[in-house]
Order: sequence, then C-alpha cells, then structure tokens
Amino acid sequence: MAKLPLPGPSRLSKILQSLTKAPRATLVGVRCITLTLAQRNDHFGARHFLKEDLPRIRYANPKIDIKVNKLVKQKDESWHPELFLEFSDGRKQSFDLHNKWSSAIFQELMDTAGGNSWTRWKSERAAAGLPVVFRFDRFNSFLYSAF
Repeated sequence: MAKLPLPGPSRLSKILQSLTKAPRATLVGVRCITLTLAQRNDHFGARHFLKEDLPRIRYANPKIDIKVNKLVKQKDESWHPELFLEFSDGRKQSFDLHNKWSSAIFQELMDTAGGNSWTRWKSERAAAGLPVVFRFDRFNSFLYSAF
C-alpha cells in the first residue's frame, strides 16, 4: 500500500508564524496608534506596513487602541501618509511616512516605543553583522537564488 504524502503546514500555523516572528513587536507606554493613508493607488510603504506589521503589533499588544483611516485621495491632491502615537503619559508623536518602506516605518516605530527588548534585538543583530529588520520578499528571493 502506497503512503500518502504528509500535508504541509496549515494556513493557521503560517498565520501564527508570521504574527510571532522575531523581533516581537511589543510597544512600551503606547496607548493609541493612528495610521492615515490613501485608500488606493498611493502610499505603498504605509499600505505594506498596514498589511505586514500592524497585525503583528496588534497580536503583541492587544490593549493598544489601533485606528486606521483610509481616505480617498484624488489625483490632484497632495498629502502624505502619517502615523500618530499617543503615549500613556499624554505625549503625542507623529511620523511622516512619505516615501518610506514598510521596514523603515516599523524600525522607526520600534526605535520610538520598542523598549528594552527592541534595544537588545538591535544590539544582537549589530553584533552578528545582520540588518535590524530584513524583508525576504520575491525580489530578494530572486537575488539569493541566483547565487
């Protein structure tokens, strides 16, 4: 009797793996995050941040209030995506996300509110000679498959 091939990882296990991948996106002292971006056809770095990193931040910080404002942007309008942080002590900080990659947005957010675990992660990566945040996408996999 022929053996059946083992099924691959389930969809749920892949989602959980993406939510818990290193570095853990724990934010210290943040009460609210507000992301404002165009509904479509612009603000690509902010859009990728929304898709790739905001779910990880939500998973690691279930008590933080996260608001996403997707606004209609006409071709003749010129405004930039923004990220607002509101801290527990009342401080507020905003980030201009114009022409930034999602990994740069994530790193800037974590540099602001990542705490000791983020500082430790950065020093470990620097000691190993590795980038702090690395995205392995289709383009990078193409580059590395050529070697």
